[in-house]
Amino acid sequence: MANIKSAKKRILVNRTKAERNKSIRSKVKTSIKKVEAAVAAGDKAAAQTALKNAIVEVSKACSKGVYHKNNASRKISRLTKMVNTLA
Repeated sequence: MANIKSAKKRILVNRTKAERNKSIRSKVKTSIKKVEAAVAAGDKAAAQTALKNAIVEVSKACSKGVYHKNNASRKISRLTKMVNTLA
């Protein structure tokens, strides 16, 4: 454990931010899984609805600095491509 006051604060702040980032990443992963499940079921309407939600979640995560913008763009692109392949 740190002895210096500023180091103690950094530990607390880092822990708080890590928990926040973890919850945001979890939301993104859940929304992605919903899109993948809808695509696997072949339900285009549900897939498109889930895709819209997933895009919002990924964009929020990107704007909050949880994901790099290229990483977020790649995730959105892959999900969109997956939904567009449905007939």
